Amino acid sequence: MENSVAVRLQYNELLFYAACVSHCWSMCLCVCVCLQGRVFRRRAAGGGMRLGSSWRWQLSRAMRLALRLRRLCRPQEGGGRVGVRLSAAWRYGKLLLRSLYYNSLTNSDTLLDCAFEPVYWIVDNVTRWFGVVSSLFQPTGPDSALVFVCLVVLLTSSVVIIIYLFVLPTIFSSYSAHWIAWHLCCGHWLLILVVFHYYKATTTSPGHPPKDKRDVPSVSICKKCITPKPPRTHHCSICSLCVLKMDHHCRILSGRRTLFDLNTFPAWLNNCVGHLNHRYFFSFCLYMTLGCVYCSISSRNLFLDAYSAIETSFQTPPPDLSPSESVAHKCIIFLWVLTSSVAVALGGLTLWHAKLISRGETSVERHINRKEARRLQGNGKVFRNPYHHGRLNNWKLFFGVETRSHWLTRVLLPSSHPPSGDGLMWDRPSTSSDPMAI
Repeated sequence: MENSVAVRLQYNELLFYAACVSHCWSMCLCVCVCLQGRVFRRRAAGGGMRLGSSWRWQLSRAMRLALRLRRLCRPQEGGGRVGVRLSAAWRYGKLLLRSLYYNSLTNSDTLLDCAFEPVYWIVDNVTRWFGVVSSLFQPTGPDSALVFVCLVVLLTSSVVIIIYLFVLPTIFSSYSAHWIAWHLCCGHWLLILVVFHYYKATTTSPGHPPKDKRDVPSVSICKKCITPKPPRTHHCSICSLCVLKMDHHCRILSGRRTLFDLNTFPAWLNNCVGHLNHRYFFSFCLYMTLGCVYCSISSRNLFLDAYSAIETSFQTPPPDLSPSESVAHKCIIFLWVLTSSVAVALGGLTLWHAKLISRGETSVERHINRKEARRLQGNGKVFRNPYHHGRLNNWKLFFGVETRSHWLTRVLLPSSHPPSGDGLMWDRPSTSSDPMAI
């Protein structure tokens, strides 16, 4: 046990030192860039050779600065006072830095959060700016949610229009009858499912504990709402409400103001994902990913032809292309780049949520369960998720599948059936008297 803790601490220290080294190199590069202009002006005034502004010169300058600092910090023979003082100052500064920013709980998740903190800040400020812009056009209307929803609708509509104008005519003219029928059925099936689940995810409330009832089953009291909190309920700081089986708050699925920042960018909802709309959110991510993969694969040959045509347009003399052909090539390239990018980004989010659903937990519960597992591991116990019913049963409960036909009518076709349970009480597998630790 002590060896594992020591290994983990060494690993965390290594990650911490790697982050510090990267910051030091960034500072050295910044110093080199700042000194570059002074060197140029001094060389130009003295009539000497003017240095180039390439990255190789900046890197060599940073390496020379680092080597000089290292030589100053190295103790000299005979007991040089400058080196000893710098070495002592370096050790004291390292100890001070570790005492302020490092502890035994530092891990890769903490470093990733710190690395992505500028991204979160940019997203927060951009959404606030969109809110200001939309309030200029409609001061009493919706906030930034309307802008993001319009952006999603605009991008999706542009993809559909390009497919109808440029991809389908090529399929009709060069494919056999059964392939044409397959493309028509598959493409429109994915389109209907994407539109349906996005609309339901944006307009369906995630579910909140009832405030007018006193017999609500609860495990604690919300410190902000001052109301009972049922199991799996968490308070959303953005909505200022408690949400049943809260997964996260997605800033870009708009709709009602009863709308977590873990999954901010990929799935544009701006709505809280909870008990009542979790299925709609995951289905939208799933079918949008499948639709983007389908569009990317179907338009691959057209993209290669369009890219070759765009490359040949820079030749001398350029090929004779009509304006309509040039517009078609650019639209095909836009279609393929957009759908491929969204498929990669949204596909990662979909796989992440599929893993959570298989474990019977939400995004918020994952962090809570990991903490509890570490605490029990220190006591020689094993953590067991009290809401894990097995992988297949977890999927059945999530999609509301009760019979075999429901896999077709409730999963592969649009369905607005309510989720299993009321979100206040949850069935637990009968494993032991204490399901949290065995």
